[in-house]
Amino acid sequence: MATERSRTTPVARVLRVCLHLLVAGLLVLAVARAAFVGRGDGDPAAVAAAASAMAAVYAVGPRLAAVRTSRRGAALWLALLGVTWAGLLVATQDGVWLAFPLYFLELHLLGRRGGPVAVGLTAAAAIAAWSWHQHSFSLAASIGPALGAAVATATVLGYQALYRESEERRRLIDELTAARADLAAAHHTAGVMAERERLAREIHDTLAQSLSSIQLLLRAAQRALPERTEAAAGYVEQARQAAQDNLAEARRFVRALTPPALDGDPLPVALERLCATTTAHSGLPVHLHVSGDPVRLPAAQEVALLRIAQSALGNTVRHAKAGRAEVTLSYMEGEVALDVFDDGAGFDPAAVAGRTGGDGGFGLPSMRARARALGGSFTVESAPGEGTALAVQLPVTPEAGP
Repeated sequence: MATERSRTTPVARVLRVCLHLLVAGLLVLAVARAAFVGRGDGDPAAVAAAASAMAAVYAVGPRLAAVRTSRRGAALWLALLGVTWAGLLVATQDGVWLAFPLYFLELHLLGRRGGPVAVGLTAAAAIAAWSWHQHSFSLAASIGPALGAAVATATVLGYQALYRESEERRRLIDELTAARADLAAAHHTAGVMAERERLAREIHDTLAQSLSSIQLLLRAAQRALPERTEAAAGYVEQARQAAQDNLAEARRFVRALTPPALDGDPLPVALERLCATTTAHSGLPVHLHVSGDPVRLPAAQEVALLRIAQSALGNTVRHAKAGRAEVTLSYMEGEVALDVFDDGAGFDPAAVAGRTGGDGGFGLPSMRARARALGGSFTVESAPGEGTALAVQLPVTPEAGP
């Protein structure tokens, strides 16, 4: 019989039904033996009355909430059940058989401390009743109740140990499931943050730079009006072309196609186009130099170097007030390097190291993050009035031939 102090398992439910059937069967057997002359040793009416009393007490117990939820209530019910059992022991020696199911009840309801004590008292009562009916004590007669008590105790304690182990395993499985769910949530959050950072870099190095160029061209057109209308028209046309390119780039970016400005071309060709576009839009002379034997790099390296060059030239156009800029792409053994130099006003790298956001505050961290994400290095050398030199080195494995 299970209590509400522990979860009822299918095995426990089967054992409870078997215990009920065992008690009922032993009571019926005792009454039947007493009813036949020569088959029992007690008065049939007395045996039937005692068996009925015990059956009634046993049937009421499982239906009482106090028995199911309170150890004290269970102990009182077992005491009353023991009194009726004692009456059956007085009426017939066949009542000794009921000791075995009582062992299981006591062990289950009274716990590991009270259960064995109650089992010992029940076994002693069974041995005493048998000896009283036989008018003598024998060691052989005491073996049955004692052995039954030992078997019942070992069975119940073993089952409880297995149940505790099963519960501990279930708890560990629940903790593992919760930990896996937390880990999956953490990975999801990390992936979202990484994707946001990547998108921020892409937008800064492409759309934001192009929009900045359009703004500079429109300001130049505004300054040229109304005296130099032809020059202003040229600036407006360049801004329109930049806006058209920017729109196409944004569409490619949204569709997650080949990174814009590469379009399947090798990195030197994309950089040459970038230098020419920067010169056309800003008027700043930008020259590309390629050293070493060009090889086709993995797409991640080529995209990163192109984006770094875009961001560096965008900063030069907006902030450096330079007279010229030089971009150098160097292919070396197991490494590729990109250097961007301008002869502009320069700045103090330490003064802007802690700045984020705002105008120009995201460019250097973005370039550094791109380089480090690919296992490379990123350095900036500059000082007020001395221009700026930016260098990126990436370890690469060529994908194809020259």
